[in-house]
Amino acid sequence: MGAEARRKITTVCLAAWIVITCWAAGGQNAEAEEEAALIVAVEENASLAEVRQNMEKEIPGLTVKTTYEKGFRGFAVEIPGNQTGGLNKIEGIERTDPAVAYETEINDSVPFIGAEAVRGALEERGARLTGKGIKVGIIDTGIDYNHPDLHNNYKGGYDFVDQDRDPVEGKSSNGEEPTVHGTHVAGIIAANGSVRGVAPEADLYMYRALGPGGQGSTEQILAAVEKAIEDEVDVLNLSLGSPINGPDWPTSKALDKAAEAGIVAVTSSGNSGPSMWSVGSPGTSNKAISVGASIPPLRMPKLTLFEQPELSIDLQPVQGTAPWEFKRDLPLVDGGLGLKEDLQNVRGKAVLIERGGIPLVRKIVNARKSGADAVIIYNNVAGGFLAKTNEVQPLPAITIAKEEGEKLKEAVQANNEDYAPVLRTILEEETDHMAFFSSRGPVTQSWAIKPDIVAPGVDIDSTVPQGYLSLNGTSMAAPHIAGAAALLKQAHPEWEPEQVKAALMNTAVTLTDEEGSAYPPFVQGAGRVDLARAVKADTLIQPGTLSFGVWSLGKTETAHEQKILVENHSNQTRTYSFQVDREPFLGVRWQLPASVTIPPGETKEVTIQVDIDAGAVDYDHLHGTVQVRGGREPVEVPYLLFINEPGYPRIGAFELQPSSGSGFQYEAYMPGGAEEFQIALYDPDTFAYEGILDQEENVESGLFKKKLKKEDIDVPEGLYRAVVYAKSGNKEETLETFVQLERKTLNRSPTPRS
Repeated sequence: MGAEARRKITTVCLAAWIVITCWAAGGQNAEAEEEAALIVAVEENASLAEVRQNMEKEIPGLTVKTTYEKGFRGFAVEIPGNQTGGLNKIEGIERTDPAVAYETEINDSVPFIGAEAVRGALEERGARLTGKGIKVGIIDTGIDYNHPDLHNNYKGGYDFVDQDRDPVEGKSSNGEEPTVHGTHVAGIIAANGSVRGVAPEADLYMYRALGPGGQGSTEQILAAVEKAIEDEVDVLNLSLGSPINGPDWPTSKALDKAAEAGIVAVTSSGNSGPSMWSVGSPGTSNKAISVGASIPPLRMPKLTLFEQPELSIDLQPVQGTAPWEFKRDLPLVDGGLGLKEDLQNVRGKAVLIERGGIPLVRKIVNARKSGADAVIIYNNVAGGFLAKTNEVQPLPAITIAKEEGEKLKEAVQANNEDYAPVLRTILEEETDHMAFFSSRGPVTQSWAIKPDIVAPGVDIDSTVPQGYLSLNGTSMAAPHIAGAAALLKQAHPEWEPEQVKAALMNTAVTLTDEEGSAYPPFVQGAGRVDLARAVKADTLIQPGTLSFGVWSLGKTETAHEQKILVENHSNQTRTYSFQVDREPFLGVRWQLPASVTIPPGETKEVTIQVDIDAGAVDYDHLHGTVQVRGGREPVEVPYLLFINEPGYPRIGAFELQPSSGSGFQYEAYMPGGAEEFQIALYDPDTFAYEGILDQEENVESGLFKKKLKKEDIDVPEGLYRAVVYAKSGNKEETLETFVQLERKTLNRSPTPRS
């Protein structure tokens, strides 16, 4: 990237919550004195004992921490940083990955998805559908099993943080604020008291793998999946995630194994929307059910300007701050980065502050001390973000997307100092739209459609230790599906996980945006869950979505095909027909079966084929639905096909932190690798070019990690605007963020899935 290009600041369209907070050493260029924590995947036909023996023999200083046999086949190891390359040379080792950090992610929503409507339905033994007898495992921050709404449901579990059999939630540790996430998730699934969950009589098993701050490691997640398989749970919920968008990350593969073991695995897709490609592991698992967040019936507060009433800006309250309940207008002023010197004339006004530079809570405190009435923090990268403060702040504070923040900033700058634009809060009815924060797919490399399905995830009231609380996030959406899966397992105990998944997806309600257009499948999957329809499903189509992959212009092969299974669960012979949902795209021809007749209780496989005419294609992807008719209701199966290399993010995540000694360490995740990689630094206020922090060539796909010695850094200490650049093939991308070159731990914006 030349000097002129370096000076061109281009913000990548990526909702960049960097949730990797303690990436283990083990990437490239690790130094000898550092210990690396790695996850080692072993080939299926290799002996675990022999591979372990060879590792301990060939790698001096290697320690095996955990052996995994069920959910994931391999080991968690600690190894000297300068020995990591030797692992992949040992026979029987399929691959190695660094251990990364994971973070956490009712009242009206339960009846809204049809859970109350099925209470009167009976399963084959005559019992009502309440989840009775179904074992639901939860991997999370623990559970308040003494809560009156959960006490009767809790049956056991394990604490992988404290290594004991007491996964209780609500106790503080090392000065950290007690967590509430796991108890909230458990309540959505199976609370049975003042709050009623989706499956109020299900048995709950809690596996505490996320500790203080809602953080946990790959090792803890894998161990929890292993224990859930051992305990033979029927359903497993993981409302957690990382920003790694890849199909072969260890946690994603572990959930695939759990599904193969007969468990309906459910996980949240992430809160990094609304950008495409923002779904993260384990929401990228092929066989698990990845869940996005929709909006149940609500009157949602929005921001607008008195002078521009056509504006309607989504907002997210900062958890831990005063509620945003303004019934009066507020003057709006620009508060820069929220530094004290940026807040000289803010008394009685709403302050617009850019994210980054200093900790979020300090921005709010500075604004409060300067007399501001409200704080609006807009993202410094594309998209929105969720945030919270560990200490209660008596000032209303919200977050908004970068694009919306820039609109407000333009309005402020367009007025002179004697006149501030007027900010107004309005209420708008919203039902069955996608939540803006819900992560979008598809999955890089495999091009699989994710999420699979969506459920309510906004303003969900549920249990927390010693009380109740309303939270937002895909963390709240996933347990709606876990509870729904429990009811389906009770109704159809013989169904395998893929059949439960198909029933939920085949009967989902297609969601549309405010203009009435259906959201693409990589936004909503098959649609919003409708449990009342799922329980009555008499035709199942597997898989529930079709990804035809990537077709490159110039390829001689033009046909793409997918095979689907059609299952007739009715008591009569049915004849099924197939059609696409719209007029054919130019240059696209479908080859569909004319019809197929299936006796009751039987299954047939059919082929869906699409042919591409290279001379007529002028678009980058196509999507829609294949309709299968002949059952009680038509089934719509969403499809997706890319033309040429998709524009997925070349930089999936980036973070810089002080390392041991006097230097710094950065990590970047690049799904497709990079032929060129560079970190350029600019003045945060003037955008003046300051220099290059680091650059590399031919970086392999996946996690790239490097330590920088202080003497090799050519710029002085301080705050910088960093532009991270990667080039792969003919695709170039930049990610813009703030970095602090000082010897202290940087602020990490809280990024729970809640």
